[in-house]
Parts: sequence; structure tokens; C-alpha cells
Amino acid sequence: MVLYIIIGIIGLVIGGGGVYLILTGIHKKTKQDALAEIELLKKDQLIEVKEKFIALKAEHEQQVQQRNAKVQEREVRAQQREMQLNQKQGELQRKANEVEVLRETHEQQLHLLEKKKTELDHLTRQAQEQLESISGLSAEQAKEKLIESLKDEAKTNAMSYINDIMEEAKMTANKEAKRVIINTIQRVSTETAIENSVTVFHIESDEIKGRIIGREGRNIRALEAATGVEIIVDDTPEAIVLSAFDPVRREIARLSLHQLVTDGRIHPARIEEVVNKVRKQIEEEIIEIGKRTTIDLGIHGLHPELIRLVGKMKYRSSYGQNLLQHSREVANLCATMASELGLNPKTAKRAGLLHDIGKVPDDEPELPHAILGMRLAEKYKEKPNVCNAIGAHHDEVEMETLIAPIVQVCDAISGARPGARREIVEAYIKRLKDLENLAAQYPGVVKTYAIQAGRELRVIVGADKIDDKETELLSFDIAKKIQDEMTYPGQVKITVIRETRAVSYAK
Repeated sequence: MVLYIIIGIIGLVIGGGGVYLILTGIHKKTKQDALAEIELLKKDQLIEVKEKFIALKAEHEQQVQQRNAKVQEREVRAQQREMQLNQKQGELQRKANEVEVLRETHEQQLHLLEKKKTELDHLTRQAQEQLESISGLSAEQAKEKLIESLKDEAKTNAMSYINDIMEEAKMTANKEAKRVIINTIQRVSTETAIENSVTVFHIESDEIKGRIIGREGRNIRALEAATGVEIIVDDTPEAIVLSAFDPVRREIARLSLHQLVTDGRIHPARIEEVVNKVRKQIEEEIIEIGKRTTIDLGIHGLHPELIRLVGKMKYRSSYGQNLLQHSREVANLCATMASELGLNPKTAKRAGLLHDIGKVPDDEPELPHAILGMRLAEKYKEKPNVCNAIGAHHDEVEMETLIAPIVQVCDAISGARPGARREIVEAYIKRLKDLENLAAQYPGVVKTYAIQAGRELRVIVGADKIDDKETELLSFDIAKKIQDEMTYPGQVKITVIRETRAVSYAK
């Protein structure tokens, strides 16, 4: 209705305006004509207003219909949601009822279980009391006996299994040992070469390194050319490394460097002069060492070249053992053993001193050192029995005299004795004692002996304390404990000995 009133007012305003314009615009017409025109204008304006009113009304009714349709659609959605919520509420109620039933059932079952557990405990106690009364053992004692029996059975089965594995391993041990040795040689060869071919020359300060190198490296090049030794000057503090496979050349380079650094004058001409001087000193020292060695051992009549080779032994090593010390030791052992056997000790001592002479020459041919030593001895007019002993001490040639096996045995004694090759005597003795004490801790062990320089451990057990199956287990346990707790070279063989002795006396 408000809309209708607004439209009517608008129409009146427009009509009034139109009348005013007509009255002012047509003053020449008569009053009747003006009124007629006014009436016509009013009718036209009313018709126009009605048409607008009808259009607005239709538009308004259309908007109302659209709103009503949206309202109805929302009501339908609300009804559907309400239905869904009612369904979910019904399902939740049903599930709650089911949970309540399950809870009650579970409580009943728990109650029954508690009751049955109580009855079972009671029956178990009764059965345990009856068993204890019948067997005369408590439950703890019976449990311990059962555990012990199961443990013994498990140990026996385990040892049988281990023996089967060990037998299988022994079948392929040869092949595996060769593979391990080859791999070890490949891995260790470089380290051994470095260890036997390097000398470290210590200096007071790193400033001397620059003087040794010289301008544009001329001093170090002259020193390397004169000595035949590679001189390595790196970041190592207060040290210069001398590298060469010939220990005599390394010693010449070391002494030359010592004199040059002490003197302070380091230039190519001075280097050549000092190196030549030191080389002559070393040669003289080698001959002097050879003479002094032969005099100390009471050996006379050696060829001068053999004396020189004996002196050069001071600058050679065999498996980390100084060759001259080793040869002197073999010579003394040979003399002692020959005297005990009623043989010539001087000949044995001579052969013992010269047995490794083949390791010394500068030009080493592709020959075993025993054969090379024998040929050198023959070249310098040594007696045939001495030459044969030198060549046969590693079974390269057949032994022809009784001196040969003596040299062979004494060489093995000197090389295998404790502390001879890269092992300190105190450490060796301590390791043997630890081996024996470790095995003596096991029950049933009567005596323990470490033999073969610690490479074998013999364990003697009481026959009445340990059976045959347990000896295998004991050997395995000792070996494992040695592996876990001790450090040792090579491998240690554990031998467990169990024997029964019956002793009677005839009177």
C-alpha cells in the first residue's frame, strides 16, 4: 500500500507540473481548451502510472515467489537433516546398549577367570606339595636340577654341532689358509717395505729444512744424486725422512746430513765432499766391524771380502732381527752344540757365522740366500763342510756333514727364541704366564703348559673330574677366552689332555 501511495503522489506531482507548464505555455487558448488538454494529459499520465504500477507489482510478486521457493527449499533440507540426526541418535543408542551388554558379559567372564585362577593355584600348590613329599626335594631344588640337566644336554648338543662344523672347516682349511695368506701379503707388503727402507733424521728446528733444500732445491738434488737416497722434506716437525732399500746408503746419507748440519756449510760442492768422506768412513767401519767380530768369536783366516760381508751384516735385518747379532748368536750356539757332540767347535762356529752371508751382497741374484752364501764361501776358498752347512741350513741342498744339521737347528733356535724378532722378552714371558693362568682357572684343570714359544697351550685335566665330552667344551671355552682377552701373534693351539692311568706294583 505504501508503494501505491508513493506512486500516486509521484503521479500528482508530475500532473501538477504538467498543468502548470500548459497553463503558462498556451495563454492564447481558451480556458476550455486548456482544461480539455489538461484532462487528456491527466489521463495519459494516469495510464502511464498504472502501467508502471502493474510492472512493479509483477516484479514484486516474482521476487516474493522466489523468496518463498528458497524458504521452502531450506525447510526441506532442515527436515532431511532432522531425519538423519534422528537416525544417528538411534544408532548411537543401539551401540551404547550393545557396549553395556558387552561390559556386563566381560565382568562376568573376569569374575569366572579369577575364580578359576584361584582354584588352579590351589590345585598347583597341592600338586607341588605332593611332589615335594614324594621326591623329598623342594620346588627350588627340583628347578635347579632340571636346569642343570637341560644345560648339560644343551652343551653336549652344542659341542657335537661345533665338532661337525670344525670337521667341515678342516676339509677346506688348506684352501682358505692360502687365500688368507695371499690377502695378508698384499695388505702388509707395503707397510713392511716402508718400515725396512726408511730412516728418520731429526733436526733441531724447521729452519734447517730450507737450508737443506737450498735455492730452487739444488742442495737436496745434489745430496740425492751423491747418496742414491730419496730425501723427503714435508710438514713433519723437526724430522726429515730418508728412503732407500739399501741400509748402507741410508746410513751414509744420515751421517752426511749430520755432518753438514753440524758444520753449517751446505752447498753442492760441500755435499759431494762430505758424502765421499762418509762413504770411506762407512767402508772402513764395515771392515773394522767384520774384523772385530771374527776376533771376538775366535775365527781366523777369513778372506778379506768375507770379513767385509760380515761387517755389512750390521746394516741388514731379517724379520726385524739384526743380521749380525743373529749370526753371532748362531755361531756361539753352534760351537756349544758341537762341543757337546764331540765335534769341532771352531768349524761349527765358522759355519754359524757365515750361514746368512747370502743376504748381504749388494747385487742380489734370483737365488735363495743359502745357495748364494754357499757359492760365496766356495768362491773365497772355505772348506767343503762349511760350504755345505751354509747351503743346507734351509734344506736347499742335501746335508753331507754333521755340522749342517747343527747350523740349521741353531738358526731356528736363534730366530724363534723369545724376544729375537719383534717381541720383547718381558712381554713374551708375561704372555706365556697369562696363557697358563687363564687356563688354570677352569674347574677340573690339573696343570697347564705353554710350549712352542706360546703357540701351543697344553691343558691336563683330571680324568675323574671331566669326561670326554666336557674336554671338547673346555678346549672351545679356553680358545674363545684367549681370543677375547689376550693379544698374541699368529694362532694358539689349545690341547686338552685327559688320560686314565692304572698303576700296580709286582713284589
